[in-house]
Amino acid sequence: MAKHNPTYDLMLLLDPAIEPEARTKILSDATALITQHGEVVGSYDWGTRQTTYEVAKNKKEAEYDLIQFHGTPELLAALNRTLRITDGVLRFRIIKLAPGVGTPPDLKATPAMIPTAAPDEERQVAL
Repeated sequence: MAKHNPTYDLMLLLDPAIEPEARTKILSDATALITQHGEVVGSYDWGTRQTTYEVAKNKKEAEYDLIQFHGTPELLAALNRTLRITDGVLRFRIIKLAPGVGTPPDLKATPAMIPTAAPDEERQVAL
């Protein structure tokens, strides 16, 4: 019986300051690498969102992209090697999904979370 390759999530945080052509090239290169050694299940553009903490010392926003795919350990190693040295990639993470996990939500349709005032600021009233 043939062994089925597991499903992975590749979460890419791209620098919003790069040119749109460079962003498209990063995504197409990652997709091409996956299709050479595996199978793309889905690709999702979640748009520009505020990061939880500063990335690369001064980046407070990133363009979020998610690629779901089936792949082998060799593909994971190739993605790690390629994305580490690619300019414009702030962060990336590859996560193995548990069997039966459905499709991700459409986060592009929902607004990005906006930080609210701290509780102490809300209690202060100007006189």
